[in-house]
Amino acid sequence: MTTRLFSTTLGPADAPTVLLVHGWGGDGREWSYHAEELAQRYRVIVPDLRGHGRSPVPATGNTPAYMADDLAALLGDTPVTAVGHSMGVQVVNLLAVHHPHLVHSVIALDPAHGATGTEVDGIPARLATYQSQGARAAAEFVAGAFSPQAPPGLRTAHIRTVLGTPDHVISQAYAGMYVNPGAIGVRPLTEAFLRLRTQPALTVWTSAEAATWEEGTRSSRVEHWPGVGHYVHEEQPERTVRLIAEWMGR
Repeated sequence: MTTRLFSTTLGPADAPTVLLVHGWGGDGREWSYHAEELAQRYRVIVPDLRGHGRSPVPATGNTPAYMADDLAALLGDTPVTAVGHSMGVQVVNLLAVHHPHLVHSVIALDPAHGATGTEVDGIPARLATYQSQGARAAAEFVAGAFSPQAPPGLRTAHIRTVLGTPDHVISQAYAGMYVNPGAIGVRPLTEAFLRLRTQPALTVWTSAEAATWEEGTRSSRVEHWPGVGHYVHEEQPERTVRLIAEWMGR
């Protein structure tokens, strides 16, 4: 069963539509600058995913697969350019594959997919920690996700946001990304899933290794942004807006 999401819509009703999707433990407020800028030319939809922000919090099902179905219900028959960050990339890719009529193209910003090596080895322990400590443990991850050049206050804003996310949402979402049946976060499973995506895609990575790997998957274009933290869209908001606008105008 889908969850009715809290969302905001800006920009001209008859313009091409952009969907901006936040990641794990975040909410739509992180897209505020981008939404205002893009709304000068586009219709912009900014949701809070289930279990996050101002959207309802189900007891179960707080996973990317269900989140993608929620977005399909929110969009109705409106096709979009779907932009996702981190876990939000999994969500928009699931939307693109399972509801292809709703997605013109995908923009993926530092995805929470393609896990390999020691990251994969650590998944069971991290899941156990999130199951026992919830948002407190997630806040430790978030605190280390920024570069020294991050705008003042950005780290604190995200720590506060993730601490406000219910503990069971944190653990269920992580399991949905990497552990549950159908999870697509580990590299071989990511590769198999991306082969199902038929839409054009632009992917930005902060990791050079991951960018090189993704160039061998079904992506139309891959960029590497060195020296930027995980929250690329907020550490470099103007660059991100330009990227989205250029992609939509191609």
